[in-house]
Amino acid sequence: MRLIDEVGNAASVAVSGHIRPDGDCVGSVMGLYLYLKKEMPEAEIDVYLDKPAEIFDCISHIEDIKLEFNTDKIYDVFIALDCADDRLGNARPLFEKAHKRINIDHHISNQGCGDVRIIEPDRSSTAELLYDLMAPEMLDVEIATALYIGIIHDTGVLRYSNTSPRTLQVASELIKFGFDFSDIIQKTFYEKTYVQTQIMGRAVLESVRFMHNRCIVSMVSRRMMDFYQVTPQDLDGIVNQLLSVKGVECAIFMYETGTLEYKVSMRSGGKVDVAAVAMRFGGGGHVRAAGCTMNGTYHDNINNLSIGIAEQLDLA
Repeated sequence: MRLIDEVGNAASVAVSGHIRPDGDCVGSVMGLYLYLKKEMPEAEIDVYLDKPAEIFDCISHIEDIKLEFNTDKIYDVFIALDCADDRLGNARPLFEKAHKRINIDHHISNQGCGDVRIIEPDRSSTAELLYDLMAPEMLDVEIATALYIGIIHDTGVLRYSNTSPRTLQVASELIKFGFDFSDIIQKTFYEKTYVQTQIMGRAVLESVRFMHNRCIVSMVSRRMMDFYQVTPQDLDGIVNQLLSVKGVECAIFMYETGTLEYKVSMRSGGKVDVAAVAMRFGGGGHVRAAGCTMNGTYHDNINNLSIGIAEQLDLA
């Protein structure tokens, strides 16, 4: 199918993704926004999203993102990407009031929402899925760059097990547009600021292994974030670094978001379905990458997460 067939002759279309957008979310949202602007030059196309990290400034027209949400507006079509409606944040009222609601995602924990649901968990990323919903002749270097960023961020630069032969085919087709893919990988995935490197070092230094060293966990408190003057976006990559420790099957990283409240990220080497663990606490994600928000003390949260992990590692 082609997504444009579902959008039809809409006079107004809005695109959005989840709160605290990651690379796949930003790349997907901006790739679709640029695509619709090209496919539907006479229509009003708006894009809503929390402010992305500066590393994504290389995406064309990223300054078009609307950070303020006019919840009184009613769109003909609203497209929610890379999440269900419960993670749209301030954009959720716009989604709910739209005449037609489309949900496109690849997370196995997403049961779908809206009128049209395109959920394909076998896809590496929402960006990969979008590529196959677009008319190839309408793609250009700007759209291709955005989609490529989405793919590399959700596949760990094509390293994770969610990378399929189709993922590699799509990536191959995208780089044919001639953008500097090597530079994009370096600047959006690997490159860190000095304070990002400092806080990562602190988190790794204070990490603790448990469950016969098959699990590792670390936490960054609000006080630590204030001391290093970092934001949640500066914490990207820490959980992946923890998973790289030899012998670790599951990595947990959490940072304090409020009094007895933590944002939790988990990564798996393959033997633990972290999405299943996250779903116990209202979260979700992929088999090997998932997250949730938890209330309680740091140690209580570790204990609660450990129950589901231990069951899968036959340690319960």
